[in-house]
Amino acid sequence: MDDLLEIMSKCDFPKRDIKASVEVADVESYSGLKLPKDYIFYLENYFGIDQFIGVEFINLWSLEEIIEANKNYNIVEELTRTIGIGSNGSGEFIGIEIDLSDNVKIILSPFIDLDSKHNIEIGKSFTDFLIRLDHKIEWFS
Repeated sequence: MDDLLEIMSKCDFPKRDIKASVEVADVESYSGLKLPKDYIFYLENYFGIDQFIGVEFINLWSLEEIIEANKNYNIVEELTRTIGIGSNGSGEFIGIEIDLSDNVKIILSPFIDLDSKHNIEIGKSFTDFLIRLDHKIEWFS
């Protein structure tokens, strides 16, 4: 958790100072997934961000935006065990994919052709995803 807190502080993630109108349980119920603890920590304590981290641009949705954004793009309906958590601002979404053994992958995938064959792993956890960004590791290298 220290790595996560360090990156969020370094990148000036906006801290949540009011209780969200949506609960994490609502997102889990909607998606049918048990969200990873590090991602839950982010949702409960921070608002979404829209900025570069390292060499990549990310737009992470806040707790209040997740369900609506996933409905608008049909992500949960079209991709098994996947929920969108943001975008790269260039036609691709950032998502969490959880397999049947509860292994987590953070993925980048196109909004247009929702098919898991297009998923690119960009982290083995939410924290790993942010560490890779902070270390300037490009998604396509």
